[in-house]
Amino acid sequence: MIKSILIANRGEIAIRICRTAKRMGIKTYVIRTTKEPNAVYLDFADKVIDFPDTDGTVPEFLDIDNLVKLAVENKVQAMHPGYGYLSENADFAQKCTDAGIKFVGPPAKLIKDMGDKIIAKEIAARNGVPMLQGSEGSVKDVKEGVKIAKKIGYPVIIKAASGGGGRGMRIVHKQSEMEQMFHAASSEAQSAFGDPSVFIEKYLENPKHIEFQVVADAHGNVVHLGERECSVQRKHQKLLEEAPSSGLDAALRNKMARVAVKLAKGAGYESLGTVEFLLDKNKNFYFMEMNTRIQVEHPITEAITGLDLVELQLRIASGEKLPIRQSDVKLNGWAIECRINAEDVQANFTPSMGVIKQLRLPQGDNIRIDTGIVPGSEITPWFDSMIAKLIVHGKDRKQAIERMLSALERFHIKGVKTTIPFCKAVLHNAAFCSGDFDTSFIETKLESLVYREPDEELMAAMLALYQYTHETVPDVGPETGIDPWVLNRRIRNL
Repeated sequence: MIKSILIANRGEIAIRICRTAKRMGIKTYVIRTTKEPNAVYLDFADKVIDFPDTDGTVPEFLDIDNLVKLAVENKVQAMHPGYGYLSENADFAQKCTDAGIKFVGPPAKLIKDMGDKIIAKEIAARNGVPMLQGSEGSVKDVKEGVKIAKKIGYPVIIKAASGGGGRGMRIVHKQSEMEQMFHAASSEAQSAFGDPSVFIEKYLENPKHIEFQVVADAHGNVVHLGERECSVQRKHQKLLEEAPSSGLDAALRNKMARVAVKLAKGAGYESLGTVEFLLDKNKNFYFMEMNTRIQVEHPITEAITGLDLVELQLRIASGEKLPIRQSDVKLNGWAIECRINAEDVQANFTPSMGVIKQLRLPQGDNIRIDTGIVPGSEITPWFDSMIAKLIVHGKDRKQAIERMLSALERFHIKGVKTTIPFCKAVLHNAAFCSGDFDTSFIETKLESLVYREPDEELMAAMLALYQYTHETVPDVGPETGIDPWVLNRRIRNL
């Protein structure tokens, strides 16, 4: 078993990894940066390493050479990249290996192959995975793009060969748009990934986005842990996920799962991985990509399987065989995750900066919160806007939705704007509750981006009256003698 790890990440995922590693008796190291010197995650590690002074041209969590150097200097056995940052960077994995540091994830070659969308599609095709029509490799210029689009028919989508997260993607509905969209996708791909290569495939309009969690050891054993529904998206960015998916019946679930496992085995995969599919209205599914890291939404899989995915990662990285077989995996109940982002939804999801003045988290046996903030934490422009993940579990989808709404009602943050009102709007939406939604949900099914409380006008009037009679409304907090959240609940009970 690995004895020590350096977590090359921050925030809630660093805390989450620390907790599992400590339970397993693994010593944890984290990085302290000048941008976040008092971050909460620092308190959860056994040892904090100060990142060295640099010229700042490379952000700390992207600085491969210094991260590897720190691991070597502190005699750390393994490097856990979390998600984002360098988690799918083959060069990082290789440099860790070259330095004698175990990379907690797939070998560098697998990261490189599955990260290159063109190579990944070739591997999928060899293993009989359903594919959308498209170019056989990268498209060299607009002229070739027009030729391919005519052959497969519009609309088509241009994608960055080395891309992910919605970057370097453009939808083309007609030939006159090809030149502009081709150059835009290629330019964004170069800027985001250092590779201008793009490929083209048939654009599937309004599909569901379904992903299967697979886990594989270095001894050839592969199992799947069920699927996650990720269709609630904005600009290809996931906002709310659930497991399992209401769009799959048992037969389709088993069929897709077999394909995901076959792909992982055919690729010689090792560690956690996610095989992502697009599902059309006729229940036909097509390979989209494979992510070679732990996902943001992994807690909902943990909720319905009872498994610790980080523990599985660490055991595989230590050379152990999988402790489970496919027959051991049981999907129990339903889980939903809401990403709580520090964003102003009504201002086009603009990041919201500031200091967390008050924080009240919901509690309960079926509630899990992964977060890296406390009262006093500063939300800065340096890092991703996600500040918490709220996960609930229920016996079925209806109960999970009810429990999530209850939890959101008791989740209060003062100091920054968040996506909580958006999450409420989704969960109150009839189409979402019925399961009749796809990736076009926000544009076609969601009447409002924020949920407005039924008594919102009365609440405003009550606060205005208080301000009139007391001259000012004090800040929220136990020292003030008034709590608007409590007042809000009292109003509802009138």
